[in-house]
Amino acid sequence: MAMKKEQRRAALVAEVAAGAEKRYKVATPLRSLMNRVFPDHWSFLLGEIAIFSFAVLLITGVYLTVFFEPSMQQVTYDGSYAALRGTDVSRAYESVLDISFEVRGGLFVRQMHHWAALLFMAALILDLLRKFFTGAFRKPREANWVIGVVLFVLGFLEGWSGYGLPDDGLSGTGLRIADGVMLSIPVAGTWISASLFGGEYPGTVIIDRLNVLHSFLLPAVVLAVTALSALLSLRQRPAQFPGPLRTEKNVVGERFFPRPLMKRGGLFFVVFGVVALIAGLLQINPVWLYGPSSGSDAASSSQPDWYVMFLDGLLRIFPSWQITIPIGDGYSIPPVFWPGVVVFGGMLAVTAAYPYIERRLRRDNSWHNLLERPRDAPQRTGVGAMALTFYLVAWVSGVNDIIADKFHISVNAIVWGGRVALVLGPALAYFIAVRICLGLQQHDREVLAHGIETGVIRRLPGGGFVEVHQPLAAGPLPYAGRAVPKKMNHVGALAPAVKGFFFPVERPPGDAEDARAKLTRRRKLPMAPERR
Repeated sequence: MAMKKEQRRAALVAEVAAGAEKRYKVATPLRSLMNRVFPDHWSFLLGEIAIFSFAVLLITGVYLTVFFEPSMQQVTYDGSYAALRGTDVSRAYESVLDISFEVRGGLFVRQMHHWAALLFMAALILDLLRKFFTGAFRKPREANWVIGVVLFVLGFLEGWSGYGLPDDGLSGTGLRIADGVMLSIPVAGTWISASLFGGEYPGTVIIDRLNVLHSFLLPAVVLAVTALSALLSLRQRPAQFPGPLRTEKNVVGERFFPRPLMKRGGLFFVVFGVVALIAGLLQINPVWLYGPSSGSDAASSSQPDWYVMFLDGLLRIFPSWQITIPIGDGYSIPPVFWPGVVVFGGMLAVTAAYPYIERRLRRDNSWHNLLERPRDAPQRTGVGAMALTFYLVAWVSGVNDIIADKFHISVNAIVWGGRVALVLGPALAYFIAVRICLGLQQHDREVLAHGIETGVIRRLPGGGFVEVHQPLAAGPLPYAGRAVPKKMNHVGALAPAVKGFFFPVERPPGDAEDARAKLTRRRKLPMAPERR
């Protein structure tokens, strides 16, 4: 009877599946996806971490949207936080305080949302750096690179719009800076600012508009762009690092189902758990300490989120170059326009166009499915080192007031130091990075030509000493752009090193053989008793 029920259930499932296949033809694309081979490398997980952190953002954002009131209507606060009772605040700020102190789990979810946003941008930027330094943007993946830059811009706007929603003193300062950058744009600046704020800053509609932008429009665009990136990735052959049996026309790895799929499912829960752990242990954005926003006040020692800090630093250290155009009574272009619009916009434009610039400079129109190690493209690595140095100097300049206060240094000295470092630092970083890459290439070629250092010192008849090298082949091997073994245990000449933090040593051959013999004896099955 039980067998018949199982057979009927199996037949029903098969019938439903067959009906779905006849109607929607889902088996072929699913089979193609499950059988798709993906190369295995830890750096490929950076993009997935960005996707999973964005999923955490969506989950927590829906929860916060239920309790948040995007209104600038003034009310008198009478909630749980005693220090602000009797203070005139906006409804948006009041609702954020209520979420933090009165909604069950509200503060925890708020902090999860903020930490997930920081993780999303960190993983996205690291994934862009991985693609840049390994040449993953080369033909035919230029569109994927441009999509990554577009996602950075969307994440930047998402962070800025969410930063302004609480309507506290810190977010008000950020909105005021953004308003100054908008007003600096020639001709169109006043129209852009008035359109966003509904008049002069701060207006009465900015929070409502930022809420629509942050909660609905930008997430939908991010999802659409992410889906487009995934579709393009599925249409192309996955890129992989050079290695044995790996060519431009094959992929060495694992099928997506079952192990990689299960690993990605586990990675999502790891990301969710890490974000939850950080949110529960580390406080971030305590809006109750900043007080309500005021159009005439600015929070002292206020800094934006880390991925916006470089733009704040550029605004602080850029010279006060104000240009007056002789039109009518004189039209002035304020100094904020150059770092806030020209430099920032130029950085984004050059970054998005870099695949086409490099392809033209290298005259390389071939397809590339094998990645390059950074040492094998010294000029590109040098350019990346220049960009990172420029970014870091600008980032540090974004906290120059705090550095001056804590270390008792003149702010003017830090500003001039930042200007000098912004000019000389990238050039120095380019030179150092290129020389390091060339040195690493030379070292790899020496190993291929002479062999691996064995650590065995031999004395020559003349009294000198030389180290014995283990050749990798009968003759010198050509340089193929892949990882070269540097230790004897990499080629199987020695047992693998014992993994450990306090004792990272290799077992002597005798100990390894004894351990293997003991393990064999333990696993030996007991003999069956004799029959009598």
